[in-house]
Amino acid sequence: MSESSFTLSLPAWAIEELKQMPTHLPTLEERLAAVIRFSRLNFEQNTGGPFAAGVFERDSGRLVVIGVNRVVPSNCSSAHAEVMALSLAQNILNTYDLGGEGMPAHQLVVNWRPCAMCYGAVIWSGIRSLAIAGEGPEMEAITGFDEGPIHPQWEQELAKRGIELIANTMKEESLVVARDFAASGSLVYNGRLGG
Repeated sequence: MSESSFTLSLPAWAIEELKQMPTHLPTLEERLAAVIRFSRLNFEQNTGGPFAAGVFERDSGRLVVIGVNRVVPSNCSSAHAEVMALSLAQNILNTYDLGGEGMPAHQLVVNWRPCAMCYGAVIWSGIRSLAIAGEGPEMEAITGFDEGPIHPQWEQELAKRGIELIANTMKEESLVVARDFAASGSLVYNGRLGG
């Protein structure tokens, strides 16, 4: 029997956590703290890798959704936190373009720089702002995840498309989660297991 559809969903704990969240997180630090917390809970609850991403209205801080990595439990290599958050936000807001006419500017907040795949998803999503806790090689070195090749002028490519970049806010807090993930012995998945 061949399948003609599939579903990606947040784990039950994330749905419950989102119900308890305030409707607005006015500061970037509040948004990043929430995203970093979700990244920790995701691996501690054994529901995916240590990655989370949130979509917010940039100026008001209104929370649209926070997504978490769901690759292993969903058997879907594209179910990264950014793809989950952007896709859920587009579904919630009933639009494929989060930067469409008449919409508020949306911001994607991530606990580290997006991988090669998610970088492309950011560009296609219509968001106007990308905020990341960190952008260096530390995440890969600590966790063993292969984030793939990213354009050498990735920052300028965002700017050319009208996407603001805010980087290295709460970097150390995000790396604490990465270190705890590495110490946990949790599965590190890569294409062909990194081979």
